[in-house]
Amino acid sequence: MASGVLGTATSGLLAFQRALSTTGHNIANANTPGFSRQRVEMYTQTPQTSGSGYIGTGVVANSVVRYYDQFLSERVRSNTSSSNTLDTYYQYSSRIANLMGDANAGLNGALESFFNSAQTLANDPTSVASRQLLMSEGESLASRFQYLDKQLSATRAEVNGQLDSTVQDMNSLSNSIADMNRQIVVATGRSGGQPPNDLLDKRDELLVQLSKLVSVTTLEQDDGSLNVFIGNGQSLVTGYDAATLGLTGSPYDATEKDITYTVGGVPAVITGNISGGKLGGLLAFRDEILDVAQNSLGRIAVLLGNEFNRQQALGLDLDGNLGAAFFSLGTPQASGNIGNTGTGTVTASFDTANISALTTKDYLISYNGATWDLTDTDGNAVTMTGAGTVGSPFLAQGLSIVVGGAAAAGDQFQIRPTRDSARLINMAMTSTRGIAAAAPVRMTEATNANGLPTNGGTGEFSYSGVNNGYTALAANVTFTFNSGTNQLVYTDGGAVNGTLAYNPATDSGNSFSVAGVNFKVTGTPANGDAFVLGNNTNGAGDNGNALLLAGLQTSLTVENGTANFQGAYAQLISDVGTRTRQADISGTAQRASLSQAQLDRDALSGVNLDEEAANLVRFQQAYQAMAQVINVADSMFQTLLNSIGR
Repeated sequence: MASGVLGTATSGLLAFQRALSTTGHNIANANTPGFSRQRVEMYTQTPQTSGSGYIGTGVVANSVVRYYDQFLSERVRSNTSSSNTLDTYYQYSSRIANLMGDANAGLNGALESFFNSAQTLANDPTSVASRQLLMSEGESLASRFQYLDKQLSATRAEVNGQLDSTVQDMNSLSNSIADMNRQIVVATGRSGGQPPNDLLDKRDELLVQLSKLVSVTTLEQDDGSLNVFIGNGQSLVTGYDAATLGLTGSPYDATEKDITYTVGGVPAVITGNISGGKLGGLLAFRDEILDVAQNSLGRIAVLLGNEFNRQQALGLDLDGNLGAAFFSLGTPQASGNIGNTGTGTVTASFDTANISALTTKDYLISYNGATWDLTDTDGNAVTMTGAGTVGSPFLAQGLSIVVGGAAAAGDQFQIRPTRDSARLINMAMTSTRGIAAAAPVRMTEATNANGLPTNGGTGEFSYSGVNNGYTALAANVTFTFNSGTNQLVYTDGGAVNGTLAYNPATDSGNSFSVAGVNFKVTGTPANGDAFVLGNNTNGAGDNGNALLLAGLQTSLTVENGTANFQGAYAQLISDVGTRTRQADISGTAQRASLSQAQLDRDALSGVNLDEEAANLVRFQQAYQAMAQVINVADSMFQTLLNSIGR
């Protein structure tokens, strides 16, 4: 009997000793990241049979298990990944929003100053100071474009650096997880199937660290190892083996980094499959903010430079010549895929006749063996007209594309119309005399022999501009009003002649075009009133073209004629600001969700020192009680010995 009591007491002592050790282990790791509190699972030992029934034989400490819930852990990892994505996105996008929207560093102030200087020139077209001011503000505007592009390019280089360091961190973590898989399988085998709790916690903590970098999913194997997947099911860790991630230049641009996934020595690009974590945030920022901002800034530079040069070419400088280019501009990038097998070439330029249709997209033009097809970066098909030759180029969305050589089926080329345009815009004008402030034509009332006006009505002709490709008039064109027919009869005495319907009651303010010259007619001319359109010789003091140059500030020359330059820039700031604000709001909500997920997990797995202290007392008392049982067994044995000794 004493032997049975002693065995029962011994089992209790051993069980509560393990419980005390486990409780101490919990307390010691109360502040260890990722630690899950543990407990000793105790079971009743198999009882012994007797004539009076079954007699208990004590307790057995069957296993030490951790408080763990897979769903709660996966929820923490998922929220960690999403939170880091938004935090990274917001960190970089807010920087771009602040840069673009800054009153001093942004583009708005430079645009305003530039067009104000054009208006100053219009007020005094012969002033050397006014002309020099326009030149200076033009240089400042080009410098501002270059400065903003430089900041965006620096951010792009920083993003590339962050991509590289993030990929290296992921490789380190995946190798650690694979090694931890090995340790867990070995430890489980050595213990006869008992779970190595501390190793499992370390692996879970590695997964949390990995989820900060990328979105992950896991699948546990029968042997206790864990397979880890990223992207669209790419296996990052399989058992004891880890795949290798890396960076490579895109097939079109070595400076544009793609994520590669290598298993068995064969790398594959998986950039489009990556989401979540810091890596997903960096890629999303690059695609949604950085590329769009740099392309949008470049588009404004292209359109402003093109429109100013176009209008400059339609005016006369101080030497009476048609104006030369004010700005120098870049051209669209066109680069072939490194995997192309043919000898085809693609050259892109701006379609100046339809340049307002220019977008902020990049494009892929591909050859299928018979025809060329154009798609934008979103994969949308873009309609092209023309044959792709020098004489008949492909025309699409403000671009002119010429293909040559012998392309092979499947060959592709990337076209980036405006990526470098803000960096490449510069001043082409070198002399203040070259600014074309004067209109090429002059519109005046007819005069008598003494040079005095002869018109008796209130009619007025006002110059609006000339058409692209305008050439000087062969002779003066005279317009005479016929009140009987409500017509303006015009002729230059040669090939230019005709009539314009003009009813003063209904047509005042209408626009007309004759001999490539655009003008408006207002008021009520008297019958026989005449107006003369002629070349603007010796018109240095004229400001007709300077007014049109200044008017480009409000002209709708962007987005197919729906926005002006400052409006397009404001739209860019708005888009970046909206995305930044959305990331901020979503990030705040996601952090709250992550905090709640961590609280839920810690409520189950976290160490509660009050609870552990209570357990410590409870197990200590149980241990002491078991020790007393041993004393009782000893007393029983001594009593038995004493009785036999008598």
